[in-house]
Amino acid sequence: MTKPALKAVGLTKRYGRHHALSDCTLDIPSGRVVGLVGPNGAGKTTTIKLLMNLIRPTHGRAFVMGADSRRLGPRAFERIGYVSENQRLPGWLTPDQLLDYIRPFYPTWDEALCRKLRADLGLTARTPLQSLSRGTRMKAALLASLAYRPELVVLDEPFTGLDPLVRDELIRALLELPGEHPCTVLVSSHDIEEIERLADWIAFIDRGRLVFAEPVPSLLSRFRLIEVTAPDGVTPTPVSAPGWLLQGTVGRILRFVDTDHASPGAMSRITLAYPSVEIRAVPLSLREIFVALARRPTSEGTPAVDS
Repeated sequence: MTKPALKAVGLTKRYGRHHALSDCTLDIPSGRVVGLVGPNGAGKTTTIKLLMNLIRPTHGRAFVMGADSRRLGPRAFERIGYVSENQRLPGWLTPDQLLDYIRPFYPTWDEALCRKLRADLGLTARTPLQSLSRGTRMKAALLASLAYRPELVVLDEPFTGLDPLVRDELIRALLELPGEHPCTVLVSSHDIEEIERLADWIAFIDRGRLVFAEPVPSLLSRFRLIEVTAPDGVTPTPVSAPGWLLQGTVGRILRFVDTDHASPGAMSRITLAYPSVEIRAVPLSLREIFVALARRPTSEGTPAVDS
């Protein structure tokens, strides 16, 4: 059986009394493009730093390509590409000098791929990195992390502050990367529009807790916006049920999100709670799901789904 690309068991990081990440259990198969999404401050960067052995967990364990994350070293990082929004590059080097410097460290360096990505990204600048725009520096960092065909690519908020054209170029480079050499991609972002274009798995983290991690088709199948329309002059009364996220009532229309609509009897439960009224179930986009989850009260949750 193929080992998961990323695995966490009870992973926890605490700073004093503050839990940056609490009891995270995650199991991601190889070859997936995983969007790690959640509001700002939700715990995405903490999760990535724990996986990459940049910080040590308070409790729990994580495994990256089968290896304990606490033992990741130079040999393991020959197989991992990592780019962070706050990543520091040697600013006195030009992009070409940066590539020349790091090339000998990676036995799997693919010069043909490097030239292709360089052309696709339009990375032609011959001035030091410190004098280039943030978007161009991000292109250089991405190119330097993809040219050796890593088995795992980890991107922490790579699109923050970039203009739409640069975002499109970065996304296109990622989408065209696998070819004959499939890899796993973990990209964290609070910008769900970009994640929608990339990911086939979604992991949602909020307030330091992993809410779910599952394939996109599974996620889309279980979330529905439910519209309950009462007769004229009647205001429907909200009903509380596990997995229902109230969106509000306007006039005689009540709306809530059912987070478990793919389960047997989901519609029967709704009609039982709201008899003799018009009920409509509307599919949601990833962005609409993200907004519904981000707006829910702290006391509410969503059913966990095995990954």
